[in-house]
Amino acid sequence: MIPFIAGLFGLLIGSFLNVCIYRWPRDMSVVKPRSYCPGCEQTIAWYDNIPVLSYFLLGARCRQCEAGIHWRYPLVELLTFASFYWFALQYGATPQTIKFCAFAAILIGMIFTDLETLLLPDEFTLGGLVLGIAFSLFVRMPSSIFESSLMESLVGAFVPSGILWFIGWAFEKLRHKEGLGFGDVKMIAMVGAFLGIRGALLTVILGSVLGSIAGLIYVKATSKDAGTYQLPFGTFLGVAALLAAAGLSDWYWRTLLTQ
Repeated sequence: MIPFIAGLFGLLIGSFLNVCIYRWPRDMSVVKPRSYCPGCEQTIAWYDNIPVLSYFLLGARCRQCEAGIHWRYPLVELLTFASFYWFALQYGATPQTIKFCAFAAILIGMIFTDLETLLLPDEFTLGGLVLGIAFSLFVRMPSSIFESSLMESLVGAFVPSGILWFIGWAFEKLRHKEGLGFGDVKMIAMVGAFLGIRGALLTVILGSVLGSIAGLIYVKATSKDAGTYQLPFGTFLGVAALLAAAGLSDWYWRTLLTQ
């Protein structure tokens, strides 16, 4: 029962995430005005704003102007539902569940924001960094290599992100073009604050592999210039971090260390 209730709450959070995904990259408030159609700018009635259900009842179109509603809206809500359900199933009614549900919501927001705009708003990255460190004060860090969860959170936040920043800086000096956005660096700091150094390192490794494969396929399929194509790296880091939080990190390091 608890996982299902958590999932329902995830639907509501997913609906709010859709507002953040659209507005934060445009420097808009997520409080005012109320949800509206980007096409006709009419306020959306509450009965047309029910997570997932309204999308299908409306036939994926605005009731007023019949402009198409992006598939991202129900997908974000369903992913948030699934993430909240999964973590509640794993940890029950505990602070651990609250921590990982918050982490999942931030990641889902960043995955789709970066995919659509190539931006990672500070509200997600820096806000998540502060929240992750705060959680470490009262929630035990998984796969910790330090006795103190706070120390694990701080080291996980600033060591991997510092390494990533240096790689990006060195690439820019050698190639005279930006190879890594600073938003990605802040994102890894946020991931490390929640998952610790092992989770952050696995996120960088897995995210790089996923991004390379997907980027190569996309470039080949669209015949784009690989030298100018901008990869939404934060999207792949977000997917990797979500998998790491869901249990992949514990399995990976446990398997690696027992070899």
